Amino acid sequence: MAFPELIIFDCDGVLVDSELISNRILAGHLSAHGFAISPADCQRRFIGYSMPTLVDDVRAEGCVLPDDFIATLRQKDTAAFAAELQAIAGIGEALTRLPQKKCVASSGPPAKIRANLEHTGLLGFFDPHLYSGSQVARSKPAPDLFFHAAKQFNVAPSACLVIEDSKLGIKAAKAAGMTCFGFTGGGHCTGSYADDLARLAPDLIFDHMRQLPDLVANLAATG
Repeated sequence: MAFPELIIFDCDGVLVDSELISNRILAGHLSAHGFAISPADCQRRFIGYSMPTLVDDVRAEGCVLPDDFIATLRQKDTAAFAAELQAIAGIGEALTRLPQKKCVASSGPPAKIRANLEHTGLLGFFDPHLYSGSQVARSKPAPDLFFHAAKQFNVAPSACLVIEDSKLGIKAAKAAGMTCFGFTGGGHCTGSYADDLARLAPDLIFDHMRQLPDLVANLAATG
């Protein structure tokens, strides 16, 4: 079989340009509950986190968050995404040109993954292969979610390529023994973002989805 057999995409910041929106909403929601934080600091600290892990970390610092914190945050996210969310530039064309098996593996809940992909017209490229951190015991940076995705296709981890924009996601892909491309084309990838990802030594870093089909073809030719 040609390498890679399976391409595993993160969702937020890779398929949909959601991180600036979600960090703005998260910062406001946390601040309203007594945990003062800016959108930029939310991005630096929490990008790639599952919401249960984020809530546990904030509570561990002494902030009392109500039991419905995640539910009300998701309501705010849903409203903002319906008004503002767009697909990452060039992703539709890239997916059309990639003949490999594809799936999504995101820390977000299944309903959010599906809704965001449907809203941006990308669901048809992946459905029903949408995998969530809620389906495994440990979220990123543990490799569990990527192992779960590969198992659904009966593909060895070594035959998988992961596309990730977060440090936690790159760590998870490397822990799974998978090839990993770091993507820095989302609206949130400013300043030293690419340098921060590079320190984790993904196999390469790219900044526009129009590049992805050729990068994958080069990988297949050399790998």
